[in-house]
Amino acid sequence: MSGPLAGIRVLELGQLIAAPFATRLMAEFGAEVIKIEPPGEGDPLRKWRKMHEGTSLWWYLQSRNKKSIAVNLKSPDGLAIVKQLAQSADVVVENFRPGGLEKLGLGWDVLSGLNPNLVMVRISGYGQTGPYRDRPGFGAIGESMGGIRFTTGDPSTPPARVGVSIGDTLASLHGVIGALMALLRVKTGQGAGQVIDVSLVESVFNVMESLVPEYDLLGEVRTRTGGALPGITPSNTYPSRDGGFVVIAGNSDPIFRRLMNAIGRPDLAENPDFRNNEGRSRQAAMLDAVLADWTRGRTVTEALAVLDAAEVPAGRIYSVADIVADPHYNARDMILEADLPGNTRVKMPGIVPKLSETPGEVRWQGPALGAHTDSVLSDLGFDEAGIAALRRKGAVA
Repeated sequence: MSGPLAGIRVLELGQLIAAPFATRLMAEFGAEVIKIEPPGEGDPLRKWRKMHEGTSLWWYLQSRNKKSIAVNLKSPDGLAIVKQLAQSADVVVENFRPGGLEKLGLGWDVLSGLNPNLVMVRISGYGQTGPYRDRPGFGAIGESMGGIRFTTGDPSTPPARVGVSIGDTLASLHGVIGALMALLRVKTGQGAGQVIDVSLVESVFNVMESLVPEYDLLGEVRTRTGGALPGITPSNTYPSRDGGFVVIAGNSDPIFRRLMNAIGRPDLAENPDFRNNEGRSRQAAMLDAVLADWTRGRTVTEALAVLDAAEVPAGRIYSVADIVADPHYNARDMILEADLPGNTRVKMPGIVPKLSETPGEVRWQGPALGAHTDSVLSDLGFDEAGIAALRRKGAVA
């Protein structure tokens, strides 16, 4: 196993999205990720969205490079296996509701007592403390309470959601960042392990820019603005002659001047009222109307040719078909070929970020339920008879 996290063992006690996405990132960069799944159905994500031979395509992506072991956490022997794994783990990642691990006898006090250098990432809706800690909280609730949904969509419609589970993903990224910082502390001898308390709500709230000080100092409540970026002008989405849309970000001072000259409006490029963003934002509606009139007279391709030549940040809005066909995505290895059961080849997303010396890699796609149970137990010292005995007791499957 190679990668910057080679030699790091991660124990995943999670399901669906937030915890498993965090561990997927670690697995892609060399960590040994052992995913604990309940016998029988396993992680519910195995049956979510579109399927291939009875298994979710999302599962194959979300769980690539992970080892799956089927352990019954209601069995004393199953709990003993998890504790034994925790003793040699560097990181545990979980997304139970707060108190869930404690009810199983796998709380922080127990696991850190077994392994003082253990780092535990705990992802939940509202965090491990506070008056809402016991409420169930999925990504949709985090997005709503965190502020992003109030600012997403057209002002004439109800608040919209981003088309993916962005709240869960943001929590995952914060969990990985916290885990790496805590691991660095342990591995450099600065201290023992610790808990990384990640809230879905707070992870969304953390990317909401200057929302709070604008409200506190100026009474400004940022709301939905469609395709525009409020207070940063011009930055919006504009219609084209062929029914498409062009995204234009001409909001820095020199870029704005190049943009106006490119669309044949040197008068606006030299207008002292538009010399900076503050002045442009005062007349954002007028500038948007000027740009929309220009784009309506051109196809998306024609408009982008002009804007690219002027070095103005602009682009079309990509569908997945556009992404898969795009030469830049392919040149960056962002579309990878993968093998699925039944000798099926399928395209999968590549790995982010790109590391020059220790890049991430895909070693295998999401495994069958319990595919690594025997090998992991063997590494723990169980022989064939011992593993068979655990199966008879219902501790593993």
